[in-house]
Amino acid sequence: MPRYLVFMTDFLRLLPGARVFDLGQPYYPGMPHHPSHPPFLFGLVKQHGDFVGSDGHSSAADALALGGHVGTHIDALCHFSCGGKLHGGEDAAAVQSRQDGFRRLGIDAVAPILRRGVLLDIAGLHGGILPPDFEITPGHLEAAARADVRPGDVVLLRTGWAVYWGDAARFVSEVRGPGPTRAGAEWLSARGAFAAGSDTLSFEKVPAPAMPVHVHLLVEKGIHIIECLNLEELAAAGVNEFLFIAAPLKIRGGTASPIRPIAVR
Repeated sequence: MPRYLVFMTDFLRLLPGARVFDLGQPYYPGMPHHPSHPPFLFGLVKQHGDFVGSDGHSSAADALALGGHVGTHIDALCHFSCGGKLHGGEDAAAVQSRQDGFRRLGIDAVAPILRRGVLLDIAGLHGGILPPDFEITPGHLEAAARADVRPGDVVLLRTGWAVYWGDAARFVSEVRGPGPTRAGAEWLSARGAFAAGSDTLSFEKVPAPAMPVHVHLLVEKGIHIIECLNLEELAAAGVNEFLFIAAPLKIRGGTASPIRPIAVR
């Protein structure tokens, strides 16, 4: 039997016993969002009873608007530049337009993600929710790595801040929050991560006017960033290695996309 058929047979055999963890935060009016990005807007524009069919049926429909970087989302590599250059030395000005977005490195270039995931529970390591000024160092990452980080992995850092999601002011915290600085980002890139994510608004320790972690990961190393995850259930179950599944919307030329990520164990 071909190797891929053996893999699929094993996968289907194990799937009924697998546990699925939802890593996404809910979307609702008034939800937390970075001040530099537009809020989430929602309206039930068509209610039941507005239009009733001849047999008594009706339907409801909604309208929504949001920025690509609002809620649980993944950054495209075009999200950041440095010195006018995107990842790989691409000239940002030459490939961007206000109408069409980016012709290169946009979120539509990111394929659906089906990869090994690793949870680094920094909050668990330190006995609770990390304070806003907490810097996640390479030493913290090393200590929290119960499973080796391998090239191509999606690496998720838990700070505990997901529990603040229902309190927008506290979650945003005037754009202050825990996270790695450049040294922590270099630890991730040295291990060849495909993407790095966390349960905070900005992934890196903020405030950080130069945004060194975003520049290092997105521009210098081509590593995607995922923000506003909910890692509480995953951590409570003691899961540190899993199958990570997510797919960005195919927003042509977009700098990011909402995702509904799941972990399968």
